[in-house]
Amino acid sequence: MTIMRTRQAVIQALSDELESDPTVFLMGEDIGSGGPFKATEGLIEQFGESRVIDTPISEMAFLGAGVGAAAMGMRPVVEMMFVEFIGVALDQLTTQGAFFRYLSRGAYQVPLTIRAAAGAGLGFGCQHSQMLDQWFRGNSGLSLVVPSNPQSMYGLLRSAIRSNDPVVVLEHKALYGERGEVITGEAGIIPIGQARVVTEGKDVTIVAIGSTVITAKSALESQNEWTADIIDLQTLIPWDRTTVINSVAKTGRLVVIEESSYSGGWGTEITSEAVSRLWGILKAPPHRITSPDAPIPYAQELEKRYLPSTDYVVSQINELIKTGKNPAPWWEGKN
Repeated sequence: MTIMRTRQAVIQALSDELESDPTVFLMGEDIGSGGPFKATEGLIEQFGESRVIDTPISEMAFLGAGVGAAAMGMRPVVEMMFVEFIGVALDQLTTQGAFFRYLSRGAYQVPLTIRAAAGAGLGFGCQHSQMLDQWFRGNSGLSLVVPSNPQSMYGLLRSAIRSNDPVVVLEHKALYGERGEVITGEAGIIPIGQARVVTEGKDVTIVAIGSTVITAKSALESQNEWTADIIDLQTLIPWDRTTVINSVAKTGRLVVIEESSYSGGWGTEITSEAVSRLWGILKAPPHRITSPDAPIPYAQELEKRYLPSTDYVVSQINELIKTGKNPAPWWEGKN
């Protein structure tokens, strides 16, 4: 077990897979120098320019090249500098790579990993701060993972590279500097589709991903009026229904914390599933804590207000437990 930052966990996972499988190679803009977040630093010196490939600024071209290389038996890891840049290459991913196995009746696999920096909180503005999980959740044929700490970054990234179908890895920018213990090697690999129970409690189930796992833990630790099962989903496609539903059946309450805007968020599916399966035993309606339907502000104070904070999460859960009703979001003027 080693203490490392999340960005170091990325480097370690990539290095381990490059070392163990000669079909693995990396592609992306400026990855040879480490990229803007230094998450590939040192790999070109270790493995050479034939396996760590700097590309032109043409996401459609190099993501398409990744799809083709994967279909021909390689295991490319394509880096999108920011998740928003996938927008110019969605056809290559969602209507080509994700469907290739199906369209070929299983004759071809597409073991393609797409790494993308995502998330707000660092003042990158609305064009470089989104999560955009909504873009991927409706597409069959691919998986979507969202690590929350160095261990899950290492374990999920290695699983993604080993998958025989496309996997999108959303790497939250605000977590690259976080430190934590990491078990490396085979023992540290985390299966896709497996949630992690962070804490156990009896009053409410809190489901979170990425940076909102930290917010959930902070909210729990800042008060003593309720206890909670905190579940780090880790994977959004496919998500771990069994772990979530079993927890909500125990606590009777469900709160989902999402960084993305309210409309179309991943929490809609979680809460819908809880209602359809557990209607008769719920103590309160499932509740979503999200950001508002607005562009992410650039100004530091506005961005801080935009995102769900520890105090806001605590106040929302307090009201849910006290009244048995969904609290109004702050942008409706109640909080």
